[in-house]
Amino acid sequence: MVSSEAVPFAKTGGLADVVTGLSRALEDAGHQLTIILPHHRRFVPSSLQGMPTGRTIAVDMGAHTAHAWVRRALLPESRVDVLLVDHPGYFDRSGIYGLEGADYPDNAERFIFLSRAALELCQAFDLQPDILHVHDWQTSLIPALMAGTPRERANFARTASVLTLHNLAFQGHFPARAMKLTGLPDEMFRWDRLEFWGSLNLLKAGCVFADRLTTVSPNYAREITTPAYGWGLEGVLRDRGSDLVGILNGIDTDEWDPASDRMIPQRYDGESAERGKAVCKRELQRELGLDRNDAVPLIGLVSRLTDQKGLDLIAAGADALLGMEAQFVFLGGGDPRYEELVSSLSHRAPGRVASVVGYSEPLAHRIEAGSDIFLMPSRFEPCGLNQMYSLMYGTVPLVHAVGGLVDSVVNLSPQSLENGSATGFVFYDYSTDAFLGTVRWALETYRNRPVWRQLQQNGMRLDLSWRRSAKAYVDVYQAALTQRRGAPSGDSH
Repeated sequence: MVSSEAVPFAKTGGLADVVTGLSRALEDAGHQLTIILPHHRRFVPSSLQGMPTGRTIAVDMGAHTAHAWVRRALLPESRVDVLLVDHPGYFDRSGIYGLEGADYPDNAERFIFLSRAALELCQAFDLQPDILHVHDWQTSLIPALMAGTPRERANFARTASVLTLHNLAFQGHFPARAMKLTGLPDEMFRWDRLEFWGSLNLLKAGCVFADRLTTVSPNYAREITTPAYGWGLEGVLRDRGSDLVGILNGIDTDEWDPASDRMIPQRYDGESAERGKAVCKRELQRELGLDRNDAVPLIGLVSRLTDQKGLDLIAAGADALLGMEAQFVFLGGGDPRYEELVSSLSHRAPGRVASVVGYSEPLAHRIEAGSDIFLMPSRFEPCGLNQMYSLMYGTVPLVHAVGGLVDSVVNLSPQSLENGSATGFVFYDYSTDAFLGTVRWALETYRNRPVWRQLQQNGMRLDLSWRRSAKAYVDVYQAALTQRRGAPSGDSH
């Protein structure tokens, strides 16, 4: 695995959870793994800084040669080796990708170096991987490097590459002059390879050259081949359609399980959910200053506060939401106007609305356990994790019909209720009216306790673990390896 982040070494979003959860599940299934990460020194807990290996990596970056030390650690709760690329100039910073919403101006150099260093590291440690699994634009140059130079083609002739696309909205666009940092021949900077409307596109490099492509839900795999969600790469992805697979992310059931969660006031399982959730709800109301009321439904949201996450719908429907017989809890940070929105709602309706701007992992757990309904009205959502946490915790999700939300939440209907598959509420038109109508429908259903309990039980019975997802990844690895070792030497594309 090569990634820019992984829990608990560094995290900005779901990518870090995926790398760690999938790695642990693969190792549990008997596979031998090594994770290669940048050493984001300021983010790594002191107990995980790793030990120096005495090895250094050198990469010719054009005008200079960049050197990095290599440190070794273990992924907690596993036997997975983690090799940390320690270049303080590139990675010992206050932000992983930038600060205050602005990317670092040298991100091209930083992550081109990481990709090239990862291949050097494989040689230095004689890893001889069957698979190099890379993630998002920060490491997606690696498959192009494996195909683009005689040295790497020889060194990795029996190694297959897999690229996972976590979010097509972020692609690593850089000026054409950054091409010289890659060490690849100039002829690879063309429309059907790394060039994208005159710029260098690092994600496109992986989309073109990886032996197999995966993304984080089956529905998102379909969506990204369309102009609405492909962000300009839909043509490339349609061309690679037979090599593209959508695999729904799993969740870390060691961290997210109400039966063992140490962060919630009352643990519970499917049989004790009604009593356990009632305790968690009362404690959440007390903690956040909400009126103590067992009968009123409590609606939670834990999210980045951005347009992508559907905050524009909440803003447009704020007055209508406040007019509903419900309580609301908001946790998150992001766009200042939405931070101001959720803060203002709590001031307008004290006792009925609580907001915490920022992020707290323990509070996120308590919101999942104490809420009755969980909102995820995302404009687009490659996979999403919180709707799956909600299902585990008996908190009924309300989602927009996009990406992994559609793959993980089954809309309530007479048919889905009868066959036992119904787990939540889905709205299909991205509009304020559709969103508010679905909230009203959920609140009305909440009063029908037998139906509500069935929704909760259906969700809590699902297998959402990484074990399920890991099996699908192994199939992808095997297909990629068969293609690589069955193909003639040289550029398999």
